[in-house]
Amino acid sequence: MTTPEDPLLGRVLERRYRIDVPIARGGMSSVYVGTDLRLHRRVAVKVMDARYVGDPLFLRRFEFEARAVAGLSHPGLVAVYDQNVEGDIAFLVMELVRGGSLRELLRERGPMPPHAVASVAIPMLGGLGTAHRAGLVHRDVKPENVLVSETGDIKVADFGLVRAVAEAGVTSASVILGTAAYLSPEQVNSTEIDARSDVYSAGILLFELLTGRQPFSGSTPLALAYQRLTYDVPAPGDLIEGVPPQFDEIVLRATERAPGARFHDGFDMQHAILDAADELDLPAFTVPAPAQASARVTSAIDRPVRPGVRYDAPRPRDGAPWNDDDHGDGDDWNRADWDDGDRWDDGDRWDDGLADQRHPDAPYPGAEYDDWHPDDDAVAAVDVADPAATSGGRVTALIWAVIVIAVAAGIGAAAWAVGSSLA
Repeated sequence: MTTPEDPLLGRVLERRYRIDVPIARGGMSSVYVGTDLRLHRRVAVKVMDARYVGDPLFLRRFEFEARAVAGLSHPGLVAVYDQNVEGDIAFLVMELVRGGSLRELLRERGPMPPHAVASVAIPMLGGLGTAHRAGLVHRDVKPENVLVSETGDIKVADFGLVRAVAEAGVTSASVILGTAAYLSPEQVNSTEIDARSDVYSAGILLFELLTGRQPFSGSTPLALAYQRLTYDVPAPGDLIEGVPPQFDEIVLRATERAPGARFHDGFDMQHAILDAADELDLPAFTVPAPAQASARVTSAIDRPVRPGVRYDAPRPRDGAPWNDDDHGDGDDWNRADWDDGDRWDDGDRWDDGLADQRHPDAPYPGAEYDDWHPDDDAVAAVDVADPAATSGGRVTALIWAVIVIAVAAGIGAAAWAVGSSLA
């Protein structure tokens, strides 16, 4: 993933944060697994592109946004621990999420059924709502900026970075146009932006989760961006059968071209999802982390720190399909008939209501208890055998100790008797 010339590997920022291994690169920044040497914990270090470091407008906004996000606390947000500029490096220190993005999950497994979409949207919108109530707007809600951890946590990342870059003196066209598919109409018109712009982007994201595609297309990013000024987002159910009307209504309201017709903020949209989930009686669900991304982060974390040595891209574990044996009975997630009469939450799906009863030590997200412990007798045998073996070892050691003491005593007595006779 990097070359021997990467000057950041092994570097310690602020005499505290050591940069260990790169895990992602983008147009604005690079992300590394790092180590907080003071608190002895793994962190993510986001290093901004060098072209922004000399721009005072960017640095001022970068510091302001980082401080604002660091003051937020919600499980649906990636925590920001620290921010600074050291020499030619502007960086953020953040919570390290062991997993991957929604984009990577969509590429691996395709569109999601409604109960999975709800399990993504509820914590994501909670995180957005928390920021909205604090006066912050993300401006770049998209699958790449929503992370899924190995334990199924959903977290929104990169709050404030787009605004910092947009206000920089260097060109930011590549950043803005690169996410044209998720822009709100007012972002395209360069008018006032508020929480309802994030709501529009979240509606586009939900449309993509349900259908596996984006609602607009264009030959260029600019043409794609301008599509939303003229056309409305269609209902997901117009493209894929089985989408409940409640989800159609949520997407259509979130993506109204007029901001005043949308949900007010993230919490407002979250409440609509919660109501739909209750009405449809959707089962509890743990969203799995994308396998290859999760393996990449785990490999980076486990890799020893050796500055100056090449770190090749980790070999991803083979891309297990959704209906892989690890995940249950063979029914895949994106099968064409997931909306048939059996419904998604029936008893024969691997992702039914049992998915939230996974064993805490299960080796993969969403594993059911019986997958981890298929034979209770075998488990009991293992649990009992180890203490017995330990106890037996202690008894054996005690017997040997007694024998050694007895032999030593016998030798001592014999020596005393011989000495007495000679005397």
